[in-house]
Amino acid sequence: MTNLTLHNVSRRNFLKAGSGLTLAMVLPLAHAAPAGVAGPGIAGSGPLAAGSFSPNAFVGIGTDGVVTVLSKHLEMGQGVYTGLATLVAEELDADWSKLVVEGAPADAVRYNNLFWGAVQGTGGSTAIANSFEQLRQAGAAARAMLVQAAAARWSVPVAEIVVAEGVVSHPASGRRAGFGELAEAAGRLPVPENVVLKDPKDFKLIGRRAPRTDSVAKTTGRAMFTQDVKLPGMLVAVVAHPPRFGAVVREVDDKAARALPGVAEVVRIPSGVAVLAGDYWTAKRAREVLKIDWDESKAWRGSSGQMFADYRKLAAGPGAVARRDGDADKALGNAARVIEAEFVFPYLAHAAMEPLNCVMRLDANGCEVWNGEQFQTVDQATLAAILGLKPEQVKLNMLYAGGSFGRRANPQSDYLVETAHIVKAIGGRAPVKLVWSREDDMRAGYYRPAYLHRLRAVLDEKGRPLAWAQRIVGQSIALGSPFESMMIKDGVDAISVEGAANLPYAIPNLTVDLHTTNATVKVPVQWWRSVGSTHTGFSTEVFIDELAAAAGADPVAYRLALLESHPRHAAVLKLASDKAGWSRPLSAAAGGKRGRGVAVHESFSSFVAQVVETTVAADGSFKVDRVVCAVDCGIAINPDVIRAQMEGSIGFALAAALSGEITLKDGQVEQSNFHDYPVLRINEMPLVEVYIVPSAAKPSGVGEPGVPPLAPALVNALFAATGKRIRTLPIGEQLKT
Repeated sequence: MTNLTLHNVSRRNFLKAGSGLTLAMVLPLAHAAPAGVAGPGIAGSGPLAAGSFSPNAFVGIGTDGVVTVLSKHLEMGQGVYTGLATLVAEELDADWSKLVVEGAPADAVRYNNLFWGAVQGTGGSTAIANSFEQLRQAGAAARAMLVQAAAARWSVPVAEIVVAEGVVSHPASGRRAGFGELAEAAGRLPVPENVVLKDPKDFKLIGRRAPRTDSVAKTTGRAMFTQDVKLPGMLVAVVAHPPRFGAVVREVDDKAARALPGVAEVVRIPSGVAVLAGDYWTAKRAREVLKIDWDESKAWRGSSGQMFADYRKLAAGPGAVARRDGDADKALGNAARVIEAEFVFPYLAHAAMEPLNCVMRLDANGCEVWNGEQFQTVDQATLAAILGLKPEQVKLNMLYAGGSFGRRANPQSDYLVETAHIVKAIGGRAPVKLVWSREDDMRAGYYRPAYLHRLRAVLDEKGRPLAWAQRIVGQSIALGSPFESMMIKDGVDAISVEGAANLPYAIPNLTVDLHTTNATVKVPVQWWRSVGSTHTGFSTEVFIDELAAAAGADPVAYRLALLESHPRHAAVLKLASDKAGWSRPLSAAAGGKRGRGVAVHESFSSFVAQVVETTVAADGSFKVDRVVCAVDCGIAINPDVIRAQMEGSIGFALAAALSGEITLKDGQVEQSNFHDYPVLRINEMPLVEVYIVPSAAKPSGVGEPGVPPLAPALVNALFAATGKRIRTLPIGEQLKT
């Protein structure tokens, strides 16, 4: 039995038990899968497709009482399956132990991200926020149908029915029935158009810890990742990519590769040369003996040092204005003293634990894909165009992903496009699994853009900022993507300036402007966990700390005085500083110096403050001892998942702050794997405390907002310990020089 078949056992039990109740939130229309592409029932082709309702279907209840929730969002480790299931189970009053989650198929009509319009996808920390009411309504509607079915069966008023933990009961008569017993009868009823959602005071699951829905599958090895998929006759493909961005194949000698036992095919595709074999290692060995002559006439041959020198020249003049309050130029021009700082941010790799991969099958009727699918609508349309199909003929099965941090939501659908070109080149004669090695992922793009910031400020007679001017130079993620028209207005890419253009501090004269460098720099870029706030959060929070120092003020008190109009910023800042014992001196360290630093930042409608404690040794080496984090993300759906996301974000951000850096020399990426692009080791992880602000606001994101405050809080702590400012990331050995 293959991995693929094993993965379907639990799903098929639902069908054996009868489809029962499947809930749609729009119309009771039958779903027709694309002809000829049904395939094995991996996530997305499972139980709900066989139900009696389908458009916008999220809930299915089998006659065995198992509740299936279809998730329109990718589970890549962030806990979204658990969060979405909690929303349904809360209103349904389901038994958590009888609840399973499946990945929804690609269908932007039923499963669009409500914050993105007619687009299905996961990103921007929107999964819970956009689904909050939608999935609660789905659960409440299913509950109402079960109650109505029970009331009709027992000939009692609906108002006398009670539902708890998957059981429907009539206390007055003692009658009881599990969800499974009522599923078929409930499935014959019309879906209610209006349902009443619970008052938050009546929540039983929301706001409390519930075990993650994916923990057992992942710890027992039953969870299905792309690498686990095995289809009959499947070939494994690897691709030789050009050594420089923009280069293309001129000629290839593949004789030695084809001569290796097990090699099935060598094909040229737009992004390079693909080798197909019966297994990964054979394909990889064959790639190594390819002789490729690359045409580099249009390749980018820049280097990091020269690129930043060019950025500095641009920073000397004004860019496209993202925000202008008052007249910062006038205030700066009239000042006796101007405080200035330059901040430099390198390219960053996503470095997810699971490198890119994809399984694709093509036949006369359509295409079927299995992968950790993050960008359904974009990928579906792009693949359809390449393969000459209608979008509905491209079936995307969403599996688990071992991390992403934005990488799998590629606007160009790069690794999926590669797979499509490969299966097209071989005429669809076999399913293909494309596998990228760590080196492929590190050197073949895409990256968090490199940026340079120039900041200038003037203080008034009380030490408060009178003027603030921030100039940002770097590449746009949106330019040339399907999102350009939405994200770029009047020459300003909103992604590049987010976190700076909405600076919360009360400053009467404030300007933020931008130079976009895509015309001269050809390194492929895309979003990276917390996107623009990865660099703007650092520059703004380190610079405000510099202003506090110049004013002789306490960093927390200085910020609070400027945040009177932003109570949620102020609240997390107060909570983090109080829990960290900000007002108390740090204990001494033998042979070293200790420092404490703070930062607060809003991203994805969530507010996070962090206090970092660090110890610096005499030789300049240092250790991050403790991080205290306060987060306001609205209603806390599952506090345990929120804490986990904050902890994970802190570790992720700390790795980037310490050593994360992609550099280029003569157009070639110099890093290749974890030996020269280190991720955080367990012995480097500090003690982390997470405190959640109680809130009645609608939930907002938690996957990304924990990243931006860490690096500025850390370098502010290092300044407190040593008196030395660090304005270039990664920190590396800067304290030793």
